[in-house]
Amino acid sequence: MATGSSVTQGGLRARLRPGRGAGAARARRAANGSVVDAAARWGLVARGTIYLLIGVLALRIADGSGGSRQADSSGAVQELARQPFGETLVWAIGIGLVGMALWRLTEAVFGASGPDGDKASKRALNAGRCVFYGFLAFSVLTFVTSSKNSEGSDATSRDLTARALELPLGRWLVGLAGLVILGVGVGIGVRAARRTFHKHLNRVRMSRRARRVVDVLGVTGGVARGLVYAAAGVFVVTAAVQFDPGKAKGLDGTLRSFADTPAGPWLLGLVALGLAVFGLFSIAMARYRRV
Repeated sequence: MATGSSVTQGGLRARLRPGRGAGAARARRAANGSVVDAAARWGLVARGTIYLLIGVLALRIADGSGGSRQADSSGAVQELARQPFGETLVWAIGIGLVGMALWRLTEAVFGASGPDGDKASKRALNAGRCVFYGFLAFSVLTFVTSSKNSEGSDATSRDLTARALELPLGRWLVGLAGLVILGVGVGIGVRAARRTFHKHLNRVRMSRRARRVVDVLGVTGGVARGLVYAAAGVFVVTAAVQFDPGKAKGLDGTLRSFADTPAGPWLLGLVALGLAVFGLFSIAMARYRRV
């Protein structure tokens, strides 16, 4: 009798006192409210715009009309600033990237949507994304509030690599960083090819044609983006092996290196087109992604 009573009381307490899962779910719903939802979608549009512009700049470099313009986020922001209402557009992009960082922060703290959103690895990944987009937002907003002279990705990569090589075990740290970047690139490409982005889509809202278009954009753009990351990782590893920070390349230098392959500017053009396609994919995700 005592055993049955204790079971009944335990069941009653379980019904009256929500478990950790219920509390986490409520916290996640609160974090993913209308403000964060809007910030995430604005951020996806901002990211898409930057990749679209980088792709266009790289295409110009491939056909010889790019001149000294940099095919990276710095060059994209400078290109945007040259347009009518350019300063306003740059502000919008910068604020959108702040929203992107905020969204990733909530996913790191409260967990992301989906069955594996509470995994420690997923939270750590989103924390890294938060830092990345926070730094990118800072760079964009600094550009618009300063003299509008922004250091390119190549110079930044060389400076960071040189400082890291001076540290104890610096060569090993740089090599490890390069391997991580290489692994991230391979992971991005593989996930895109496997269409893992499907789990983030609100496919009920999408027509059959929209699903096909988003699939093409996601696979093509994701594979191109992964290839660029992987190539950048190889350059960082090379800098570590040769103990030469000049071997490290940012996005602009990595893209230009594709033109030095036997395929020449044609390969750069294909990769550039892929990055532009990823920009369109990111903008499409702003509409169809579950946040």
